[in-house]
Amino acid sequence: MSLVQRPSPGHDRATGATDRAAKTSAEPSPPHPFDTALQRLRLEGAVFLRAEYREPWAYQSLTGPATAAILRPGTERVVLFHLVSSGTCWVQVEGQEKHWASAGDMIVLPYGDQHSMGGVGESDLVPLLTFLDPPPWDRMPLLRHGQDGDLTDVVCGYLHSDDVLFDPALRVFPPAFVVRPEGAAGAEWVRANIDFALAQADASPLGPEAISTRLPEMLLVEVLRQHLASAPAVDRGWLAALHDPVLNPALAALHAAPERKWTVTELARVAAVSRSGLDERFRQVLGRSPIRYLTEWRMHLAEDLLTSTDLGVGAIARRVGYDAEEAFSRAFKRHRGSPPAQWRAQHPLRTTPGMTPPVGGVGSR
Repeated sequence: MSLVQRPSPGHDRATGATDRAAKTSAEPSPPHPFDTALQRLRLEGAVFLRAEYREPWAYQSLTGPATAAILRPGTERVVLFHLVSSGTCWVQVEGQEKHWASAGDMIVLPYGDQHSMGGVGESDLVPLLTFLDPPPWDRMPLLRHGQDGDLTDVVCGYLHSDDVLFDPALRVFPPAFVVRPEGAAGAEWVRANIDFALAQADASPLGPEAISTRLPEMLLVEVLRQHLASAPAVDRGWLAALHDPVLNPALAALHAAPERKWTVTELARVAAVSRSGLDERFRQVLGRSPIRYLTEWRMHLAEDLLTSTDLGVGAIARRVGYDAEEAFSRAFKRHRGSPPAQWRAQHPLRTTPGMTPPVGGVGSR
C-alpha cells in the first residue's frame, strides 16, 4: 500500500491528500490493516472541559495515572484529545518532538501521557492544577489561563478503552499527534459534533459525566482512521510489524489462530526465515520475543472475552490456547494482577450475554 504522504506545512498529517498512483491503478487499493480494528473499537468517554488561553501561556498537565484517576476512577490511562477552536498552540510529551496545531486541528494523546501545551509567545510552564479546580464538577469547567494577548480556544475530551490499540507497550501510535479533518465537510462534521456535545454539557445539571459518549467515540475513531491512513513509515511498533515482510505473515498466523500451540519453529516456517532470524526481527521491531508476543495477545483476547461474553473461564482458556484452566488463570494473574474470575467481577459485561465475538484477526478486541 502506498499510504505515506507528505505533511502539509504547519501540520503533522496531510490527511486530505490523495495518492495519485493509487487512484490511477487498475487494481483497487487493499483496505488499511487497522480498518477492522477501528470498526470493533469500544470506547467510553466525554467532552469534559473548555479552555480559553491568552498569549503568552503554557502549562504542564497531570501525569497519565493522575489524569485517569480524575476522569475515569479505577483506570490507569485514558485517551485525551483537544480540539483547537481558534488560535494556535503546541503540545509536547517530554522527550518527544513539539507538535503545532491551529484552528480546526485535533490534538490526540492516545496514551494520556503527561504533556505540556503552550502558545506562540514564550512563557513559563505552570502546573495545570494552579488554574483547574479539582472535581467534583457540577458543570463543565471553563479554564482561563495566560495574559492579555491573542486568544486560543480549546475543547478537551477523553475516552477510555482496554483495546490492544491503546496498549502503551505496543505503542501503535506516537505519544502525541495532530490531525486536520479531511476537507471542509470533515471540518464541519467535527465542529458540529463538538458544538452538540457542548450544548449537552451546558444543559446538563450533572456535569460532564452526563454527556452522551457516542459523539466523542465517533470523532476519535474518524481521527484515528485519518492518522493511520497517512502516518509516515516507522521502524518499530505494530505499524512497522504489519508492513514487515517477515513479521506480517507471522502475525497474521498468530492472530488467525491464537489457540494453536505455536512454536518459534512453526512461526519461522510460516515467515520463511530461520528461528533466530524471526526471533531477532520480533525483538527489533516489537521489543519482545515471538512467544511473549503470543502470550500478551492471548491475554488481550481473554480480557475481551471476559468483558464481552458470558463464556466460562474454562471455555475462554481453551479459546485462547490453554488446555488447563489453572495454567490460564496463572498466566492471566501475572498479566493483570488478579485471577480471571475476580478481574471479570470488576469489569461489567459490555454486550448482550451469549454474543461471542470472533477471536481471530487484528481487530478481534
